[in-house]
This record gives sequence, structure tokens and C-alpha cells, in this order.
Amino acid sequence: MSLPQDYTDSDLYCHEEASDVFSQDTNFCDHFDLYSNSDFLPDEESSVVSAFDSERDQVLDSDVIRRFRNDSGFVSARLEAVNWILTVHAYFQFRPETAYRCVNYLDRFLLSTTLPKGKGWPLQLLSVACLSLAAKMEETSVPLLLDLQTKEPKFKFNPQTIQRMELMVMAVLKWRLRLMTPFDFVHHFISKLSSIGFQSECDQNHVVSHTSDIIVQTCQVIDFLDYSPPAIAAAAVICGADRYVDDEIFGCFHHRVRREKVRKCYNLMKYSICLLPHNKRPKLEPEPSPVCMLDAAKIGVKRT
Repeated sequence: MSLPQDYTDSDLYCHEEASDVFSQDTNFCDHFDLYSNSDFLPDEESSVVSAFDSERDQVLDSDVIRRFRNDSGFVSARLEAVNWILTVHAYFQFRPETAYRCVNYLDRFLLSTTLPKGKGWPLQLLSVACLSLAAKMEETSVPLLLDLQTKEPKFKFNPQTIQRMELMVMAVLKWRLRLMTPFDFVHHFISKLSSIGFQSECDQNHVVSHTSDIIVQTCQVIDFLDYSPPAIAAAAVICGADRYVDDEIFGCFHHRVRREKVRKCYNLMKYSICLLPHNKRPKLEPEPSPVCMLDAAKIGVKRT
């Protein structure tokens, strides 16, 4: 895919007049009683409902996933790219959300666009661009593009090349970078589960940390593309708390959590992740993160 020839930086700006988005009516709030409206729920519950509503719009095409999953070359190349991403992610001690969001961008791009075959550099360039975008969405401090290319990448790219690829990724993803991830559900699920399982704050902190690790590790297994963010979050919380999928557990979760999907996801985790050595990663943090805009530039590539 390539960007349109007439694409300019000015396309990044909105053209609304202030009067289009700001009301001069000082009595506007009188017509909208925020607290008496029965549609509004407490903050936490409302945010979870909003997350469930949003994640329905980001389900990947199951037929496309199946086709790529049966392509051993694709699976191998993807795993190599994801392993490099997670290595760099651990090196810079990025938030776990950054790793998941980065691989989400990578997968959505690969499922939408065909990269040139027989060449390793396009996938490496895509990996760097996705990691850069994810870091700008989640981190408060982002390394320089040259510094981001650490841990023995097969190719190195100049900053202008990566910036051009970032724009291409955003165009392919239709600028939808702020999508739901399992981390948008984790704290809510753990708080509900704590009513029946945790004896101390220390236990709960351990579950948060372990759950975070599990979610990041799901990025390495292509089969998890079949599962939605809340299903992955619920299964990871159960796995992280060393519990089993049963009626008591599901009584704590939101009614929109699909039991059968969570059960299958949980079994996949136990088989492919929970039996692996536990790798320490940065703990899940609840703070919001900044969102940054990117610039376009010329493309070029060099091999190290």
C-alpha cells in the first residue's frame, strides 16, 4: 500500500470553526441533568460497559486469521518479529500495554496488507514503526527512533524511513490506534474476583503482576487472535490467580463475558503460557498515557 500523491501535512488538521464545537448558551447545562439521567452508571461500571461496546467493532476476520495461521512461513516470521518487539520492550521497561498494543498494530496491518515476500526488511521496518507508535500512545518517555532499534535487529532504518512507515501503518489501520485491549478490563475483573479469593493486598498485587505477564505472552501465540480482549483478560485473571473456570468465578464477572470463549482461552493459556517460566516484566499501571501526533518524511533503508 502507498499513500496518495496529494497527501500533505495539512490533512492532519481539523477545519472546524470554534462556533461549530463550542456553545455560547450559558444555560446549556440546565438542559442536561448529568446526575439524574438513569443511563449513567458509576464510573468504573460505566467504563467497563463502554469498553465492551467498543471492542465489538474491532473483531478480526476469522477466515483471514485461519488462512494466515495455516501458513507456517507467516507464523514463523510473525513470531520472530514479536520476539524482537518483546525483547526491546523489556529492555526499555515499557508498560505491558505498549507491548500488546504494538503487536495488535502489527497483526492488523499484516492481516490487511501484503508485504513483499522473500525480503526480511519490510517486516523489520513494520515492527519498529508499530513499536514506535505504541510507545507514543502509552509511554511518557519515548526513545529516539535510532535508539529504539536495539537488541541486534537484522536491519536498521533512518528516522525518516520509520516516520514514513508510521504514516502508512496509521493509514492502513484507518487511524484507529486507541482500541480496547485486555488491560482495559483487567483491574475491573480483579476487583470483582478479589471478593472471593484474595486474602491480602500483597496477594492482589501478585495477581495483577502475573496477569499482566500472561497477557503480554499471549502476543507470541497466534491462536489468541481468535479471542476478544475481555475473553483474554478474564482468562488471564483466572490463570494469574491460579483459579479454575467455574460458576463461582463467572458470578464475579460482567454478564457480557462469554463463558465458553473464556474457557477455551483459559485452556489455551494453561497449555501454551502458564506452564512456561515466569518472566518478570513491568507491572501493570493504571495511569493514563499521552497521545502524540507523527510527521511524514522521505523513505530510505540501509542494512547493518
